[in-house]
Amino acid sequence: MKLGVLTVLFADRSLADTITYLKSIGVEAIEIGCGGYPGKAHCDPEKLLSDDAAYDEFITTIRNSGLTVSALSCHGNMVHPDKAVAESYIKDFKNAVLLAEKMGIDRINTFSGCPGDCPESKYPNWVTCPWPDDFLKILDYQWNEVLIPFWKDMVEFTKAHGVDKIAFEMHPGFCVYNPETLLKLRAAVGPELGANFDPSHLVWQGIDPVMAIRELKGAIFHFHAKDSKVDPYNTAKNGVLDTKNYTDEANRAWIFRSVGYGMPETKWREMMSELVLAGYDHVVSIEHEDSLMAPTEGLEKAVDLLKRVIIREGKPTEIWWA
Repeated sequence: MKLGVLTVLFADRSLADTITYLKSIGVEAIEIGCGGYPGKAHCDPEKLLSDDAAYDEFITTIRNSGLTVSALSCHGNMVHPDKAVAESYIKDFKNAVLLAEKMGIDRINTFSGCPGDCPESKYPNWVTCPWPDDFLKILDYQWNEVLIPFWKDMVEFTKAHGVDKIAFEMHPGFCVYNPETLLKLRAAVGPELGANFDPSHLVWQGIDPVMAIRELKGAIFHFHAKDSKVDPYNTAKNGVLDTKNYTDEANRAWIFRSVGYGMPETKWREMMSELVLAGYDHVVSIEHEDSLMAPTEGLEKAVDLLKRVIIREGKPTEIWWA
């Protein structure tokens, strides 16, 4: 495994300056945002696909750095009930796929999306309970009439352009938010769908990320190193579902933290070991969203911890003492 960083943290810096800094702290790979929620500060696929000079400068900057590109990230709700919104995200995603093909990258990180409750909806509707029965009817519509057909069509497009790994971040608010829903969509569509495994979105749901890695063996395409801290007092009062702003840290049930400031280092060691058992040997990519630390301080603390726990050489083919 290699240590990487999602570069959207440094949208205010050029890609060249970002790479120079990341190399100086021991980072070996970069994950690049290229549309949707991550933005296009370092990578605008539409421009790079139409401007040879811009593409050459972009790719030369990366190649000269010696860093690996772990994935392109284009997160959006491509099944949004507002067709204009959905089409904007779809356009970004398809351009990202075409750029990945040109760069020789086989995986894109994204979200599954979440439709509305019917064709006339204006907004997504994330269902979290089976009763009243209306909710089950919504789920049937979302999965069987929208989500599964959409991703079957999209997989045909991505495969035609050399991208055979679509890595979903399991994120509440979208139809794929835990291992069960990821495996459900994968079973319905195909092995091209897998996980961009981000433990921060799982732990506050009460999911053990080590057990989740085991459950997803063979279906983990990318890994986000991000942490969450569950507040025992606020959770005891109100549970983990929380719509308060992320800046209201003292009153929220949970907040995102830098690696090691939510789960203990021992849990991160367990996750790295379970990744090896699951056959994952790609990049551990830091996504820094800690609101209690300045970006560079939080990132450097995450880098420091992960350098100690990442298993770089993978599982030995032979056990020397056996």
